[in-house]
Amino acid sequence: MGRARDAGLTRALCIVTAGDSAELTRAVDVARMWPEVRFSAGIHPHVAGQYAERLDTVTAVVNDALASVPLTRAIGEIGLDYHHDLSPRDVQREVFRTQVALARELKLPIVIHTREAEADTIEILRQEGHGEVTGVFHCFTGDQHAARRALDLGFLVSFAGILTFPRAADLRDAARVVPEESLLAETDSPYLAPVPFRGRRNEPVWVGRVFDTLAEIRGAPRSRIVEQVTANLTRLLRL
Repeated sequence: MGRARDAGLTRALCIVTAGDSAELTRAVDVARMWPEVRFSAGIHPHVAGQYAERLDTVTAVVNDALASVPLTRAIGEIGLDYHHDLSPRDVQREVFRTQVALARELKLPIVIHTREAEADTIEILRQEGHGEVTGVFHCFTGDQHAARRALDLGFLVSFAGILTFPRAADLRDAARVVPEESLLAETDSPYLAPVPFRGRRNEPVWVGRVFDTLAEIRGAPRSRIVEQVTANLTRLLRL
């Protein structure tokens, strides 16, 4: 937190897992120590399988998390992950569907996790969001086509440290076509530390490397990218 403040970081979104009491307790501590942080809470597809026999409790679990953590402004991260497949896909879809419907009811933005499941993710967003639910495709890893599909739904697209990886050419191509008003940057700490910090525990201050890379590949002043991303996050979370 101190390093982030010293580097001029003024906004951050901390994502917590609904239903994880230990994590929710730590979130309350973080909120007290770093008042500039806002939170989102949701059931990640990796743990969706825990709700296979109790799908009717998903809404209550998420609502409890939203009420437990001060300064919560979004539901997420939620979505589908067909790469790791840590939860049955049909259960992932139902848990995701329920949370999108809840976001629509509560008029909250959502934080999307999707991996090798873009078609089903988009379909559920259309079916349950009814054009009213927006948010961000976080830690985006797709190509230009996938970015445009997210943009067509009115979502922001957020780039993390992967953008700095030597083999991420397709991702950098996607970052070039996202309009500035739809752009976000993140670290996805504690994973995916950017170059030259790969292999170390990631932390918020290193979002600066993502800004550097965005400015370079887009041919834009870094200060303008930072200013626009800050405005985008402020608008998304209604700060």
